[in-house]
Parts: sequence; structure tokens; C-alpha cells
Amino acid sequence: MKNSILAIVLIVGLSNCSVKDVTSSSQPISHEVWDELLQKYVNEEGWVNYKGFIKDSTKMNRYLELLKNNHPNTKNWTRNERYAYWINAYNAFTVSLIMKHYPVASIKDIKNGIPFVNTVWDIKFIKIEGQTYDLNNLEHGIIRPKFKDARAHFAVNCASYSCPKLLNEAYTPAKLEEQLNQQARAFLVDKTKNIIENPASIQLSKIFSWYGGDFKAEKPLIDYINQYAPLKVNQDVNIEYLDYQWTLNEQKD
Repeated sequence: MKNSILAIVLIVGLSNCSVKDVTSSSQPISHEVWDELLQKYVNEEGWVNYKGFIKDSTKMNRYLELLKNNHPNTKNWTRNERYAYWINAYNAFTVSLIMKHYPVASIKDIKNGIPFVNTVWDIKFIKIEGQTYDLNNLEHGIIRPKFKDARAHFAVNCASYSCPKLLNEAYTPAKLEEQLNQQARAFLVDKTKNIIENPASIQLSKIFSWYGGDFKAEKPLIDYINQYAPLKVNQDVNIEYLDYQWTLNEQKD
């Protein structure tokens, strides 16, 4: 019953994530400030020093203001400039949400609205050139439908243990392909997220179940995984899905 309720909530939530096109004359921005923060407060394994971010909130707010004042557009921004912007925006606004509510044991402890219907991902706190978004809007209304790249699931970070790690550098247009491929390989080799050691039987993150359609839209799931996995698995491989852990992805002192 619980799984059925969660499935219904997910379907309803994603159906309300569409966003309208925005007219903007902005020019592409630099993500240098975000890059500096990530290098300083996120380690190689993707664990986050939220206390450090809070102490450096002035610099963080400067980057958020840059995002808020420059909405991507198709006239002045290339595809990769827009794509890098939205991934960085999703991750930066997620970190800012944790900062605002810190300390929390899980991002899911940040409540909003009706239990089991409204979640942390439905909080309308992201304002960009007069438009107001929630995190669901960014991921399911912009990133997934507009860029149609399943690797985005390895790049956006939900501040949780089972999420793909937060990359400790900003996504940039020039390096975007390399960064997305790097994140895909890092996610599949990480035994806390996926266990791929036997070509006949593997354990995968539930991301591959929840968003199976995104991966299969590019190629059959096993073929997709074999592009990035530490070993090639059989076409008839037995797949189990690991429990998803929502504990905060916080770096230990």
C-alpha cells in the first residue's frame, strides 16, 4: 500500500512539473564562484561540508544571485551553456536549502504542505528573473525534457547518501561531456550505490528503476549500463534494486 501511495505521488508530482518558456536577454554566466566553493567544501567522494558552506554563505549567496539574475535562453546561450547552468542551479539551490534548515538528518525532513503529497522538492523557493521554481520544476520540467540525456541523473544531487555524488567542481560547457561521462562511471563503480561484480547478477540503484524510461529511451538498460560499468554484464543478468538511503550526504568531522 505504501509503495502504491508513493508511486501515485510521484506520478502526480511529475505531471505538474511542466514549465513555460521564459523570454530573457541574459548572457551566459561564469560558474567560477560555485567551482571554488565545491572544491573547498566537497571532497573527492562527494561528501559535503555543510558547516563550511554556511560559514562561507556570503560567497554562496553571491553565486545564487548570479543564477537568479540570469535565466538561460536559446538566443544567447548554447545548449551546453544552458545544460551546465541548470545542473549547477539544481545542485546549488539544493545545498542552499540544506544550509537554510541545517542541521537536518535528511533532506526529506524539510517539510512543506500536505504529508505524502507535498515534499521538499515542491517548495517554491527558486526565483530566476521573475519566475519561481521548485526543485521538481528544474529536474522534471527543464533538465529531463529539454536535454533528454539520462546522464543528468548522475549529475543532479539530492543531498543524500544513495544519490550520485556531488561533483567537487562546477559543470562547464567546455567540459560537460567529459564530466557527465565521468559521473556515470563513478556512480556505477561505487559499491555504496551499485554492486556490479558478477556479470550474471547485479544490484543497482533504484534510480535505474524510477527513471528506467529515460535510460531505455537511449538504448536497452543493460547496453546503457555496459557503457559505464566496471565490467560487462550479461544481457540476461539478474537485477535487484538496492534500498535507497536518504540520510544526509554530509562529510564526517
